Amino acid sequence: MKRQLLLILALLLALSCAAALAEETVPMPEGYHLVWADEFDGDSLNLDDWKYETHEPGWVNHEWQRYVATDEVAYVKDGELVIQPVKDTDSSGKTVYRSGRVNTWGKHNVKYGRIEARLRVPEGQGFLPAFWMMPYNEGLYGSWPKCGEIDIMEVLGHDTGKLYGTLHFGDPHMQRQGTWQLPEGDFASEYHVFAIEWDPGEIRWYVDDNQYFATSDWYSASNGQERAYPAPFNQPFYVILNVAVGGDWPGYPDESTVFDERAAMRVDYVRIFQKDSYDENVTRPEEVLEMREADETGSFVRNGGFAVAEDLADSEDWTFLLGPGGKGEAEIRDGAIVITSTAAGTEEYSVQLVQPGMPMEKGCSYVFSFEARADEPRTIKPAITAPDVNWIRYFPDTAIDLTAEWQTFTFPFDMTQKSDDNGRVEFNMGRQGSTATVYIRNVRLTKAD
Repeated sequence: MKRQLLLILALLLALSCAAALAEETVPMPEGYHLVWADEFDGDSLNLDDWKYETHEPGWVNHEWQRYVATDEVAYVKDGELVIQPVKDTDSSGKTVYRSGRVNTWGKHNVKYGRIEARLRVPEGQGFLPAFWMMPYNEGLYGSWPKCGEIDIMEVLGHDTGKLYGTLHFGDPHMQRQGTWQLPEGDFASEYHVFAIEWDPGEIRWYVDDNQYFATSDWYSASNGQERAYPAPFNQPFYVILNVAVGGDWPGYPDESTVFDERAAMRVDYVRIFQKDSYDENVTRPEEVLEMREADETGSFVRNGGFAVAEDLADSEDWTFLLGPGGKGEAEIRDGAIVITSTAAGTEEYSVQLVQPGMPMEKGCSYVFSFEARADEPRTIKPAITAPDVNWIRYFPDTAIDLTAEWQTFTFPFDMTQKSDDNGRVEFNMGRQGSTATVYIRNVRLTKAD
């Protein structure tokens, strides 16, 4: 008995010394102390800290990978955790994919704090690496999305210069999302530090200590009844690291996708810090909608006549976007926008023209109109969507047939959803069976008389 007691005391002393050493060697963010860290200095994944998840292909988001619990796809080497997707062929000759997903559930759960990781993402069409968090007790407030989800880092494999940080919650599903575009370089060829600072009434997103997003606007509801704020983000969450292959958002691998070292996510460390105390006596901020004013003609669409040759790569007014497999360019000239595609991509949004900020008021009637033509007959799909409300459609995706002659399209519709200051006009030109050049002009969104 005495020997066992001595062994326990020795173990506690060793743990105390290790914690003290970590406190000395790990830089402390101001106002925080270290709770836990994994620097991946060993030669294998520490299963006292992490667990492998296993899931079948298609488990979520129509992804292709099978998550397996082997060091083939998630292993520690040279001071890093490496998550390495694998492409293979099964006994029937079918192409299959394996990847890794590890988490700290039941081992390191945290309620509030600064959670950060230094890592490098994979590059390639169809990859979606993620550093994120889910609640330890997912049933406390109800199934997803009511339980809440914190996405600290997501980067699309085909667009490795852009970072997404997202909060999911609500019933129906709502999200708040911030983005960061690297001024130079990309997240696949360089290591960067991704972090959140999570307080009871606010969550802030950082990359390399640059804050690029913050929100206090969330809620939890079940059967239409809201729960006390700051639910659901007032419970312990755990950390997840994974690389998905394919899916609704990143699209799917194509002939350009390689499964060598460029497919791997490499994690230098994961660290969790906390403040000494947190004040949970917070209230949800009052929702204030910033409704855009109509122009002198009554239209909410800015530069709908394409009189200004604006920058189509920024987030102001019109933005031209390329999604999975899509290739092309857009140019404003002669009072119209000209979209030239060389590859339609795998998704309807693979070639897309958008303008957010549309003020959609519940109970109002609207008219969405524009003129369009194409070099040869083809279809496109316009819509008015809700980026902040699970991409629901205020005006549904509607296939229209274009010809070589200009046509005017007019669509009246009623706004029946909750008021939203960030509706989005979309023209989707991907996966339409054609890459014929499209011309659009005189885009308008007005309130009906």
